[in-house]
Amino acid sequence: MTAGVPAGSPARAGRSLPWTVRLERRLEVPRWLPFATTLGAVAVALLLSGLVLWVAGGDPIAIFGHILRSSFGSLGVLSDTLVKATPLILTGLACALAFRMRLWNIGAEGQFLMGAWGASAIVLFPVVPDGTPAIVTIPLMMAAGMAAGALYGAIPGVLRAVRGVNEIIVTLMLNYVAALWIAFWVFGPWSEGGFQLSRAFPPEAWLPRLSDAADVVPALSGLTVHLGLAFGLVAAVLVHFLLFRSRRGYEIRLIGDSPRAARYAGVNVARTTVIVFAMSGALAGLAGMSEVAGVVHRLQQAISPGYGFTAIIVAYIAKLHPYGVVVAAIAFGALILAGREIQPSGIPAMIQGIILFSLIASEALLRYRIRVVRRVA
Repeated sequence: MTAGVPAGSPARAGRSLPWTVRLERRLEVPRWLPFATTLGAVAVALLLSGLVLWVAGGDPIAIFGHILRSSFGSLGVLSDTLVKATPLILTGLACALAFRMRLWNIGAEGQFLMGAWGASAIVLFPVVPDGTPAIVTIPLMMAAGMAAGALYGAIPGVLRAVRGVNEIIVTLMLNYVAALWIAFWVFGPWSEGGFQLSRAFPPEAWLPRLSDAADVVPALSGLTVHLGLAFGLVAAVLVHFLLFRSRRGYEIRLIGDSPRAARYAGVNVARTTVIVFAMSGALAGLAGMSEVAGVVHRLQQAISPGYGFTAIIVAYIAKLHPYGVVVAAIAFGALILAGREIQPSGIPAMIQGIILFSLIASEALLRYRIRVVRRVA
């Protein structure tokens, strides 16, 4: 009752809307809807980001234009964008693979660091002496990086499979353990002159770059894209084949959809959990190897600006599809690269956060249908 008017009186009924909004659970999700909601979420995120920039006194159009020019405006900056995208492709694939099975691997950052450490160990212990041909050194670094990432990823997998421990907490905490592990080595046994970095790797431990062929093709001069990009593209093809063209992939997707149905079908859920975590860690470890061998050429404490965490957003934007991960990784690589000229810890991080929240909110549209229903008189 309001202002003395009975609840059922005509005066009150006249003030009510003639329609109402209802949420109805979807029985089936159209194939086009996930792609549409992703695009819509990104568009909304960019609008919200632009609004925040405008309120803060900036020019959103000029800022977004500068991001595009700084990332895709020339062949040189496109090359730098692809270098930034390379670790995001591999860590994004690591997250997408685990998420497909509803294993929430938040530890790609730690697995990335351990992969970088494993690859560095080949050179810095040294497992092979300086001067060993690259055809021997590079494959050993790849194997060591992937093995270190896989073993580190298997830890939460075993704990989840054997003891039912929440993998979110374990993988998140292991990120800090990996960071401290790197700090121990770069401040201690591998430190160069007491600084938080190791000695530089010999040229035989560097991944080839396009610029290395500038003597033959002058147009490639200054292009920083390295062999790690090929690793990422090949990995995307292999992960796609694994998920959609193999029995193991079918089991992974079945467990993700319904663990009970998977067990009824005879799938060993515990074993598959460990395997998927190990494969996810191996991909992130390969990303760490490609960064130390293709970009930094030494191990250092600040080797990652948060690739493993950004990979979570990349995987969500891609809707966990391997080829979508490649596209999303390039977009976020552009954002990271442009952030160096705008405000590294401000604008890019804000846009990433808004995109993530928009994507999470858009998940409601995949589960529920919005219906506008006219009220019955």
